[in-house]
Amino acid sequence: MANKKIVIIGGPSTGKTTIIDYLESIGELCLHEISRQVTLEAQQEGISQLFLEDPLLFSKKLIEGRIAQHTNANNMASSRVFFDRGIPDVIAYMDYANEPYPSEFTKACETYRYDSIFLLPPWEDIHKTDNERYESFDQAQRIHHHLYETYTDLGYHCIEVPFGNVEERSSFILENILSV
Repeated sequence: MANKKIVIIGGPSTGKTTIIDYLESIGELCLHEISRQVTLEAQQEGISQLFLEDPLLFSKKLIEGRIAQHTNANNMASSRVFFDRGIPDVIAYMDYANEPYPSEFTKACETYRYDSIFLLPPWEDIHKTDNERYESFDQAQRIHHHLYETYTDLGYHCIEVPFGNVEERSSFILENILSV
C-alpha cells in the first residue's frame, strides 16, 4: 500500500520548517526542504545567490532533489510522509521570477503527484530575512500567490492553514488529512 504524500507549502517565513520540525518531533516522517542546502553548496563555490544568478540551474537542482525525495518516499515504511515543499514549488518560483523553464519541469509536476497540499499564508509577524532567505514581505505575498496558482492549475486543492502556534497549526493539518 502506497503512503500518503503530504506537502506543506508557503512563501518565505510562513512557518513551514517549524511545522515540519514539530511533526517530526511527534513521530511523523518528514522530508526537509532542500533549497537551503543547494544555496549553501553554491555559496561554498563562490556563488552568493544561485537562484538570482542562475535560476534555471538552481531550479534544475531542486527538481532533481525533490524527485529523489518523492521516489524515496515510496520505499519508506510509513502510512504518510510530509514534505517541506513539493516539486510544483519550482515552477511557482520560476513564474514569480518571470524566468522560462523547460517542459520537463511541468512533466515532473504531472508525473510525481502528492495526496494533500497544505498552504501557509504570508505572516508578517514572523517574517524575517537571512543569508538564504532574502525576500521582503511584499515578495513573500507575491510568491504565495504564485504557489496557490501553480498548485491549483495542476489540479490540487490547497487547504489553507490558519495562523496559530505550531501545535495548533500542526493539529489542523493532522485533523484535515483525514478529511482529504
